[in-house]
Amino acid sequence: MSTPILDVTGLSMHFGGIRAVDQVDLDIKSGEIVALIGPNGAGKTTFFNCLTGIYNPTAGEIVLHGPGGKHHRLNGLKPNKVTEKGVARTFQNIRLFQNMTVLENVMIGRHCRTRSFIAGAIFRTRHNRREERQIIDHSYAILRKVGLEKSVNELAKNLSYGEQRRLEIGRALATEPFLLLLDEPAAGMNPQETRELDGLISRIRDDGLAILLIEHDMKLVMSISDRIFVMDYGKGIAQGSPAEVRANPAVVKAYLGEEA
Repeated sequence: MSTPILDVTGLSMHFGGIRAVDQVDLDIKSGEIVALIGPNGAGKTTFFNCLTGIYNPTAGEIVLHGPGGKHHRLNGLKPNKVTEKGVARTFQNIRLFQNMTVLENVMIGRHCRTRSFIAGAIFRTRHNRREERQIIDHSYAILRKVGLEKSVNELAKNLSYGEQRRLEIGRALATEPFLLLLDEPAAGMNPQETRELDGLISRIRDDGLAILLIEHDMKLVMSISDRIFVMDYGKGIAQGSPAEVRANPAVVKAYLGEEA
């Protein structure tokens, strides 16, 4: 297996006297699907928020090893700067621009890779027109990848729930990440939509991206993950292959209680 592209060591996030994340270690390697699981309130989304600049962690180190041997410490960076470094995410609650088209939603994701300035947009320079065409072409290619090319001109609010989830993933892909974070991507999906999501995540990984996902659908987690990290009460309690995690007594206790 290749060297890690993300190293998280001793990550902690305290809110007053509450330790939402407490000394958690995690690593992700290139081309790997890693799941972060745990009961509700275990600190998983807080962990994501620390990785993506929404929170500045109380302690610990988040180091991203980018292409070309570039190393970036993500602690304290704003979310847009984390995205520029090559990390994109989706959220538990769908955050699309509902009254914009499917294509426009993906095009917005290209903003961090756009080089035209305000003057170019106003005066419609040749460079500006060429870049706009490239943005449209790239966004359409992403829509084909997530299976939404036939809905290119549809308003986002008119898509089915599963399609909106895939559109949000498409918008994240538009930022050209090499690490994609998915926060409960299968939440609210029916079985058919979940199977489609499983295939999409696998295709994204096959394109060379590493994926870290929070998910409560254990069937999806066990079928798709290379490794699994488990949190409970803010702490990391287990990690390993799906088979190792499934058989771990600490994981069984966290999900089913002491008696189980």
